[in-house]
Amino acid sequence: MYRLLIVDDEPHIIEGLKRMINWEQYGIYQIETATSYPDAVAKAIECKPDIAIFDVCIEENRGYDIIHKLNDLGLPTKYIMISGYDDFEYVRQAMIAGAKDYLVKPVDRFELESVIRRIILQDLGGDLQQPIQEDKLRDMILSTSYDQLSNLTNKVILIVKEEYNRNINLKIVANKFKMNSTYLGQIFLKETHMKFSEYLMAYRLIMAKHMIQNSMEKISYIAHNVGYSNLNYFYSHFRDYFGVSPSEVRAMAAKEEDGEEKKDGEVVDLEEKSEASMETMEETERQGA
Repeated sequence: MYRLLIVDDEPHIIEGLKRMINWEQYGIYQIETATSYPDAVAKAIECKPDIAIFDVCIEENRGYDIIHKLNDLGLPTKYIMISGYDDFEYVRQAMIAGAKDYLVKPVDRFELESVIRRIILQDLGGDLQQPIQEDKLRDMILSTSYDQLSNLTNKVILIVKEEYNRNINLKIVANKFKMNSTYLGQIFLKETHMKFSEYLMAYRLIMAKHMIQNSMEKISYIAHNVGYSNLNYFYSHFRDYFGVSPSEVRAMAAKEEDGEEKKDGEVVDLEEKSEASMETMEETERQGA
């Protein structure tokens, strides 16, 4: 079992990296995180990670300076440096510190997996006998293999997965690549057969459904947490996409968790009252949005 440490001063980047790949398929079952220089040093000393991913800029500090510090402490950790800057000096300093690779944000999933595999095989003496499941290599919305998409489109998808809960749109994403938004939109549509806005909406709704099924947070909170500022739009889009309301999804998830088949008339009557109550709650939430 390997241990991983992710260090970045932006929590949403950390969460994106944690969700990006199935770490367990690489034997990584423990993931620690840090958002500052002192926290990174303390976590590294405590958990002694086999692999660590460091942002090059952590507040006013530099990730490679932390690596130098940890090297002085004798930690055998293998480091990957990430950055929003494709700057030669940053790359040079990262290599001097002993980083195994330098990846530019938004981090490409396949590039990251390639580096992880190389470190495990070459530096940690491990093996990767467990096959990678086919569904892990396919986009859940497009039902298309990632290797059938261009590097640019994969990076756009990655931005959606990392920033879907923020106020993003095609123009904001295009600015990250210094591209015309219309041109980028045409490329995305040609490869995915979906508009960028459609893909973003679908991903937000799928994440919302997952949260509804696996938490007891209020629907209004979940809607806001996946990037919807208007609760009415969320309810409308959710029902159009899944064919059921958010409350119905939660009720079905609760029923499955109970593991009971409720068929007698008394229980059915209670369920009908419960559904009516949920619809009332939805209406109240929409009015209060």
